[in-house]
Amino acid sequence: MLVVAAWSCMIPIMFGLFLYLCSVPALWPFIATYWIWVHYIDTSPAYGTRLSPWFRSLKIWQYFADYYPASYVPSDLYECDLPADRPYVFGYHPHGEGAMATFATEGTGFSRAFPGIRPHVLTLTSNFKIPLYREIIMALGVSSVSKRSCSNILSGKGWRGAPKFGPDGDRLPASAGEAITIVVGGAAESLSARPGTADLTLRKRLGFIKIAIQHGADLVPVFSFGENDIYQQMPNERGTTVYTVQKKFQSVFGFTFPLFHGRGLLNYNLGLLPYRRRIVSVIGRPIHVERTEKPTTEEVMRIQSLYIEELMRIWNTYKDEFAKTRTRELSIID
Repeated sequence: MLVVAAWSCMIPIMFGLFLYLCSVPALWPFIATYWIWVHYIDTSPAYGTRLSPWFRSLKIWQYFADYYPASYVPSDLYECDLPADRPYVFGYHPHGEGAMATFATEGTGFSRAFPGIRPHVLTLTSNFKIPLYREIIMALGVSSVSKRSCSNILSGKGWRGAPKFGPDGDRLPASAGEAITIVVGGAAESLSARPGTADLTLRKRLGFIKIAIQHGADLVPVFSFGENDIYQQMPNERGTTVYTVQKKFQSVFGFTFPLFHGRGLLNYNLGLLPYRRRIVSVIGRPIHVERTEKPTTEEVMRIQSLYIEELMRIWNTYKDEFAKTRTRELSIID
C-alpha cells in the first residue's frame, strides 16, 4: 500500500524535492545545467536509451504489483509465442495501472516469460519535462509517445548494447526484440472508465497500426481485466457539463483529468489510492504484418479488423473467469 501511495504521489513529491533543492544557492549552477540538459540536450525520451533492467527489477515493483494484485496471462495459457527476432507494438486496453505493472516493471515477471524483448511504455512528452520524475520513468523504459519516438525505438536506433543473435547464431538487426506499449484509448478512454464496464476508444485510432506496418512490427493486443474496477468515477455521461468541460480541456492540453475517487490510507471509502481489485492483463496472439513504408488505407483497415477480432476473442475467452461482475459486454464506442 505504501509503495502504491508513493507512486501515486510521485510527481508532486519529485517536484517538491526539486523546489527544495532550488532553495539552496550552492546548487544553483548544477540546477541550471540540469534544466538546460532536460529542455535542450537530452534526447533519451525519444530513443528509450535509459532503460535500466536493475531498476525495473527492484523489489518495490513486486510490492506494487502485489497490491492489486496485478498479473498477466499470455493468451492460450502460455502458448503465446513472441520470438525476440522482430519488433513489437503492444496495444493496451483499457487505460490504467496494469500497463505500468506489466510492461514498465518486472513486478509480474514479463522478461522471464519473454526473454529478449525490451518493452517501452509510451507516455505524454510533457512528462519528461518534470524534473527528477523524468529520470525515474526513463529508468523504467518509459518513452515519449511521439511518432519520432515510436520510429526510433522500433527501428532500433536507441539500442546501445551488445550485438543481438538468434537461436541459430545468426546476427539480428538492432530492432529485434524492441517493443513499444501504447495505451491506445488514452485520455478519451479514461473518461468512460467505470467498474463493470469495458468501453474502448479504438475505432478511429489508426496511427499505432500504421506505425507497426511501416516498421514491420507485429501487433499484439492486450486486454486488462479489472482495470476499470480500481476507481469510481463521478457521473460524466456524454452531454453533461462535466463531460463537456473534460473534453474541452483534453482538446486544449492533450490530456484530461477524470473526476474519480478510490480509497484512502486509513479508510476504504474515499481517497485517491486505487482500490485493491485484481488486474489480469491478457496478452493476445501477435498479428504479423509485412513491412510497408507507405501502407494504403485498405491495408491499415484490414489489420485493424484482425486486431479487433483478436481483442474480442480475448474478451469472450476470459470474461467469465476475470470479469464475473461485469455489468455489460465489451463495447468499442469510438
